Amino acid sequence: MTTKPTAIGYLRRDISGISQNWHETQIRSLAQRLGYTLSKTIVFGPRTHDPIARLITAARNAAARAVITPCLWHFSSHLPAELIAECDLITITPHHTYTRRPPPPVGDSLGSRTPMA
Repeated sequence: MTTKPTAIGYLRRDISGISQNWHETQIRSLAQRLGYTLSKTIVFGPRTHDPIARLITAARNAAARAVITPCLWHFSSHLPAELIAECDLITITPHHTYTRRPPPPVGDSLGSRTPMA
């Protein structure tokens, strides 16, 4: 039997407002539809100190392959590159997956190439 990959949900209380319960339901539903086990949903407020770092820590602790969020507004409308370096980011509206990129192979950076003689 194969185990499903783990995901965590993320939203900001101030962005969701009265739709918070609906957003949490959407996160659970999408996780299930995509074949993830939803470990938990992290809810932060507008005054949460360093929410991206805290979300990354939670994702690492849960061994999450993905973070599911209602939309990018929960990240102040920008892509959190440091999060995407750790795991995939899936938005519900619009439905999109921002896939993490694997690190380049060792010795494959532009600075390590030797010039041709």
